[in-house]
Amino acid sequence: MKILRDHSTFLAVVVFLIAFPFLMALLDGQSIGAMLAGQSGNSKFYQGLLIEIFILGIFALSYDLLFGITGLLSFGHAMFFAVGAYTAGLALKSLKLPLPQTLGLVILAGIAQALLFSIVLPRVKGITFALVTLGFASVFHIVIMSHELNDLAGGDVGLQNIPKPDYLDPAAQRLTFYFVALAFTILVYLFYRRFVDSPTGRVCIAIRENEHRAQMLGYNTFYFKLVALIVSGITAALGGALHALYQPIVSPVTASLAYTVNALLIILIGGVGTLSGALVGAAVFRLLQFFLDKFFGESSSFILGVVYVALVLFLPYGIIGTWRAHRLEWQAAWRARFARVATMLNRKT
Repeated sequence: MKILRDHSTFLAVVVFLIAFPFLMALLDGQSIGAMLAGQSGNSKFYQGLLIEIFILGIFALSYDLLFGITGLLSFGHAMFFAVGAYTAGLALKSLKLPLPQTLGLVILAGIAQALLFSIVLPRVKGITFALVTLGFASVFHIVIMSHELNDLAGGDVGLQNIPKPDYLDPAAQRLTFYFVALAFTILVYLFYRRFVDSPTGRVCIAIRENEHRAQMLGYNTFYFKLVALIVSGITAALGGALHALYQPIVSPVTASLAYTVNALLIILIGGVGTLSGALVGAAVFRLLQFFLDKFFGESSSFILGVVYVALVLFLPYGIIGTWRAHRLEWQAAWRARFARVATMLNRKT
């Protein structure tokens, strides 16, 4: 009972997301059988929207581990995501590999990138590390857009016509893909929670707060940062593979600085270093994009910028960070209000 009470919000969200496709089908007047058969409707559409949120959430979680937990500011984190997406796409399309072997290659690609980034870890820190990682990502972005790789990677158009496994085809098996993406997002989140609460995670937090003090305590901070890089790199690469399986095209935009900025913006919205804020931020980020584009068209970009500025001004610690910082104060205020209302009602009676 204590576990259920301590994690009631998380469990409620999971139950809601599991039931969501069925609820949307009922609200749309669609039968459950038609929804399970993959027929078009609001349920199928919003499943796709949530899949995009899950993928963004996985990418943002990987960035939050690197920046929010360990304190490594990277401007090239999109490279992890893009390499995962292109590796998965090329393995499925050009090498004709089955999905398990493809995912194995994606994991190896994530580890290789982490080792590449780790070369500069002992030499540079702070903004210098961020600029070096931006340099790595920029080189990769230029390479995949080059004319020489046009036949392989699709150039500036992107990698197209990626074959999808029949059992995970997002067009025909949208509900299956939805539950796979949801399960993977939950597993990543729980693993990250366990990692942050582990001794290794605690040292990563100590590095973020004061690396010199962590070194004085006897920790070789390089190895802990390397572990964070590897875990983050594998996660982002697997998120990229999920993106390649879901989207019809793997665009070189996924390797750009703008895509890394999206991850940074997501965790700023949700709360830096909170982990759950990455998922909340991904939902807010994608839903704002969708609904503002739907209702305001070309003006949506301006409105979106105003909303982001307002969020930063009025929620400086992000949605989850601000809630954690003021939760006790707000709960006490609400209890006091309820007590006053109860007192007034008792006097009237």
